[in-house]
Amino acid sequence: MNQPYPAVAAWRAAGEAGDAEAAVAALSPGVTLLSPITERFTFQGRQQVRDLLEVALAAIDGITYTDQVAEGRTVALFYEAQVGGRRLGEAQRLRLRADGLISEITLFIRPLPALTLLMTRLGPELARRNRQPGLARLIPLAAGMLHSMADTGERHIMPRAAPR
Repeated sequence: MNQPYPAVAAWRAAGEAGDAEAAVAALSPGVTLLSPITERFTFQGRQQVRDLLEVALAAIDGITYTDQVAEGRTVALFYEAQVGGRRLGEAQRLRLRADGLISEITLFIRPLPALTLLMTRLGPELARRNRQPGLARLIPLAAGMLHSMADTGERHIMPRAAPR
């Protein structure tokens, strides 16, 4: 793929290599990352995004970027990967500053069971990093219930409603 955006090329390479530090180098100091899991919080600045990337890149295996679409200073990236042996797809909307660094990241993940499984893996470690050990113990319970419902629906209920 033609890569006229150096920061985006660096971001992609870092994601495929599982290198959080290299990914952070492509970000503006005031970067904002909008959570793919909840609208209740965002990650602000390089340090918070670094913390998320370290945890996420340890949980997600085999990131392979498949598509890139750009218009002006907005780039959409798509990748395929695995989380816990389950297929995961992610779309990323990157907004770039005039200097070419990434200033905003919005993430979209599918299918739902992959997202809920990812919640069970990311949440506890992020809570521990925020010095919230009680929350780190609660998240696997809450996220585990959501994951169980999403997984059951994906495997047993939705196939019955699929187009014939």
